[in-house]
Amino acid sequence: MTNRPPENWRAYMAETAREVAAGTLPPECAGVADLYPESLLRATDAALEAFEDAVRALREPSDEAVFGTVEGVVLALNAVNRDKQHGGPHFCTEEREQLCEYIDLTLSGHGVNVAALARRGIDRAAITDRWRDW
Repeated sequence: MTNRPPENWRAYMAETAREVAAGTLPPECAGVADLYPESLLRATDAALEAFEDAVRALREPSDEAVFGTVEGVVLALNAVNRDKQHGGPHFCTEEREQLCEYIDLTLSGHGVNVAALARRGIDRAAITDRWRDW
């Protein structure tokens, strides 16, 4: 299974901190830790874990069941992104791409033919677009 995006974000912050400490990045780069507050990382992990559980529960799912599962995780991530306790919206282009790829890979990894969902008029890359506000 692929890493959840918050794992990637934690690794990025740790690597940046190491490079600042080693002097290979300027001190002003130390602020990268503020990009991903721990509350955001935990909330995102929780939403993705619930999504994984929902996907595991799918057995020969209909398109509606798959889309219902995607809708659930996207709405949960919308709430995480809007939650003021994290300091404002955080899912920008790079984060959005990682989250969308994670959703696709998780579905595919559990036997869902994501590309075949195009029969419903939705491009694979746009599977989250209907509900996503990040």
